[in-house]
Amino acid sequence: MSPDAPKPDAPKNDAYEALIAHARETAALEQVAGRLSWDQETHMPRGAAAQRAEEMAAMEGVLHARRSDPRLRDWLAAVTPTEPVAEAQLAKIRRAWERAGRVPARLSQEIARVTSVAQGIWAEARARDDVAAFLPTLAEVVRLKREEGAALATGGDAYDALVDDYEPGMTGADISAMFDALRPRLVDLRGRILGASSRPAALHGSFGADTQIRLARDLAGAFGYDFTRGRIDIAVHPFSSGAGDDVRITTRIAESDPFNCFYSTIHEVGHAIYEQNIDPDYALTPIGGGVSMGVHESQSRICENQLGRSRAFTGWLFAQMRERFGEFGISSEEEFFATVNRVEPGFIRTEADEVHYNLHVMLRFDLERALIRGDLEVADLEEAWNSRFLADFGVAVDRASNGVLQDVHWSVGLFGYFPTYTLGNLYAGALHGAMRRALPDLDDQLAAGDLSGATGWLREHVQRHGGLYTPHQLISTAIGEEPGAGPLLEYLEAKFGAIYGV
Repeated sequence: MSPDAPKPDAPKNDAYEALIAHARETAALEQVAGRLSWDQETHMPRGAAAQRAEEMAAMEGVLHARRSDPRLRDWLAAVTPTEPVAEAQLAKIRRAWERAGRVPARLSQEIARVTSVAQGIWAEARARDDVAAFLPTLAEVVRLKREEGAALATGGDAYDALVDDYEPGMTGADISAMFDALRPRLVDLRGRILGASSRPAALHGSFGADTQIRLARDLAGAFGYDFTRGRIDIAVHPFSSGAGDDVRITTRIAESDPFNCFYSTIHEVGHAIYEQNIDPDYALTPIGGGVSMGVHESQSRICENQLGRSRAFTGWLFAQMRERFGEFGISSEEEFFATVNRVEPGFIRTEADEVHYNLHVMLRFDLERALIRGDLEVADLEEAWNSRFLADFGVAVDRASNGVLQDVHWSVGLFGYFPTYTLGNLYAGALHGAMRRALPDLDDQLAAGDLSGATGWLREHVQRHGGLYTPHQLISTAIGEEPGAGPLLEYLEAKFGAIYGV
C-alpha cells in the first residue's frame, strides 16, 4: 500500500505527495495501535495480556520500519518547502525519521512488548500493594529505556533525549530551572495556607455511580466534547486516546468522592477537544496532532482548574449537584467553591490540589531522571520515593498504591513525560490571563454553565493549529508575550490567598 518512490526526474511536488501519503498511512496505523492500548485499559480480558503484548510488538515493528524507511531520505532531499504547512509537515517527518533511525528495530519492538505486559503487572501489583511483584518488570523497562535514551542521545544526555519525545527542545536543565523558579513561592504559599486559622469543609457522603457518570457526560458536553467522535469509559488511571474523528476518554468513580470523577473527566476532555478541534485538513498527517505534551497538558489543566474550579463555574456545578444528589452537606456556592479548592497534603498526584500538584511532579522528575542516568536503581526506588515524599509533604506514605505504584507512566515506559505536566500548568496560567483579557464577561458565561466562549478561544488560538508551529511559537503568539512562571504563580496566590485569608 506504500507509494512508489518518485522517479529521478519527477517533479519535486511528487516527492512531497509521496511523503504525505506515506505519513498518512503511518498515522493511520499509529491510531490502530493506539486503539489496541485503549482496549487493553478498558475492555480486554485479563487472559489476553500475553497475546496483546505480541500484537503490540508486531505493530511497533511495522511502524518502526515505516518511520525509518530509507525512501524518506530521498523524498526529503527532493523537496524544498515553499509555504508554512509544507515546512511544518517536512520538519516533523524529518525529525521522526532521524529519531527512528537511531533506535534499532529490535529495541523498539522489545519496548512495545515489555511495556504492554508491564501495564497489567503494574495494575495487579497496585491493587495488592505489592511492590515486589512489580519491581523486576520495572527494572526491565528501565533497562530498555536507558538503552533507547542512549541510542537517541548519540553521546549526549539519555534523559534529555527521552524528554525530547514529549517536549521537543526541552532538556533536564531547562526543567530544573523551571522548577527552581516555581518551588520557593509554591512552598511559601503552601505554608501560609496550612497555617491558616480556618479551613474549608471536606465533602462527605455517598454519591451514586450512575448519577456521577451522567453528570460527567454532561460536563464533557459542556466543555465541548463531541460524543459523535468519542466515548467515555472507566479505567484505573484516566486517560485520553486517539485523534481526529475518534478521540476517547476514560474516567474513574469513587462513590465517596464525586470530584474525582468530575474533574478527571474535565481534565481528559481538555486533552480530547484539543485533538477534535485540530484543522481537519491536517488529519492523519504529521501536524494533525497536539504539538507537544506540555501544550496538551495546558488544555487539560486550564479546563480542569482555571475554568472548572473557578468561583463562577463551581457555582453552576453546585446547583447541578444539589439537583441530582439532593442536599449533601454544603450550604452555599461560596462554601462549595472553597471545598472544591480545598488544600490538603495528599498522596495521589491526580487528586492533588493546585498548590501541591507541581510538587508531586518535581518528585517524579528527580526520581526518573536519576533512574535513567543510573544514579538510582529500581531496587532502591520505593525507599527513595518514600523518603522524598516525607520530606516534601510532611506525611509518611502508608501503602505502595499511595506511593511508588500510583502512576501508570513508568510501567508503560513514559520516562520524560512527567515534567510536561508542570510545563502545561505554566502554559495554562499564561493562556488563562490572555483569555480573560479577551473575554471580559467570562465569569458570567461560566456561572451559566456556558463554556463556549472559553473553549472557542482555545480552539482559535491553540487547538486548531495542531503541530503547525513549535510549542514556544504557539503559546507566545496566543498570549502575546514570552511564557513564564509568573502568571501561574500570581493566579495561585490570588485565588488561594482569598479562600484562606492569607
